[in-house]
Amino acid sequence: MKYYLIAGEASGDLHASNLMKSLKEKDAEADFRFWGGDLMQVAGGTLVKHYRELAFMGFAEVVANLRTIFKNISICKKDILAYQPDVIIFIDYPGFNFRIAKWAKQQGFPTHYYISPQIWAWKENRIKAIKRDVDEMYVILPFEKDFYEKKHQFPVHFVGHPLLDAIDQREEISFEQFIETNKLPNKPIIALLPGSREQEISKMLETMLSITPHYPAYQFVIAGAPSQDEEYYQQFLKKNQVFLISNKTYNLLSVSTAALVTSGTATLETALFNVPEVVCYKGSSISYQIAKRIINLDYISLVNLIMDKEVVKELIQGEFNPKKLQEELDLILKNPKRENILNAYIELKKKLGGIGASDKTAALIYEKLNPSHD
Repeated sequence: MKYYLIAGEASGDLHASNLMKSLKEKDAEADFRFWGGDLMQVAGGTLVKHYRELAFMGFAEVVANLRTIFKNISICKKDILAYQPDVIIFIDYPGFNFRIAKWAKQQGFPTHYYISPQIWAWKENRIKAIKRDVDEMYVILPFEKDFYEKKHQFPVHFVGHPLLDAIDQREEISFEQFIETNKLPNKPIIALLPGSREQEISKMLETMLSITPHYPAYQFVIAGAPSQDEEYYQQFLKKNQVFLISNKTYNLLSVSTAALVTSGTATLETALFNVPEVVCYKGSSISYQIAKRIINLDYISLVNLIMDKEVVKELIQGEFNPKKLQEELDLILKNPKRENILNAYIELKKKLGGIGASDKTAALIYEKLNPSHD
């Protein structure tokens, strides 16, 4: 069967690649065409556009790049028509994917959405478009099932969180192996995860790096994003005694003592590796002021949202400053705060529903397309 997938960022590339592997196990004839990244390319198929060309962050940035966005939508529609897939699978990335889903439904293509957009946070009225344009929705957060089914009477499949699969499948590495392989000093590691987009990284890293001189007993290691060339980070490395390790974020987290993490999927990944963290976020002042008025959430990190309480400290906008960051890092480097966080992580993993999200989703998609395959 022919599968057309659309992922617009690094996390979508990861989860879509694992879904593709699971689909191949169910469907030996699976043929993939996709918008995504390097991991999807490794899984096999034809890449139409890399997510590097699609990533615009914040309201102001999106407005500035509208022409490019609409051009990409047009390219995508033409490509789908030429390919004639048996199903289109959307992976998060709502701004783009909703536009394609509306059109695809009108064209008669089956529309499956893996990893629900966070409409429970903002733009809840998008539920109308989802009901109209999405045939099957696969959700990965436990509270999303109630949100869709009880609040909006739209049946969905809760498949568990695909991060559990991604982490379960990795090869383990010891601290000794890690520092030897990457030529690092023998000191405990504090990981810096400043995001994946240039706009994000430049805003976050400066403040994160400003506190490094206060921790001579530790080494700070930046997790280089797969979407960025190592050259981009040199401007930050020159001024600071820190290290950069690209495309090995999971290995880095598995040996880290603590982490400073930009809000997003990385906050959950860090928790699943049992690393106490401080969650950081700073956007452009225009984007932040708009977001503050329309986002209706008590927390911005997935850890706190899933647990419905503050497990990890969130430093947002003005609060994300060197003084506050140092205070919070000090707290998570020692008990009792450290122990409290680690205990909460145990409960978090239980709530996420165990491994197997990719296999469950692949099975549901394949069964829907082949109701008589048994």
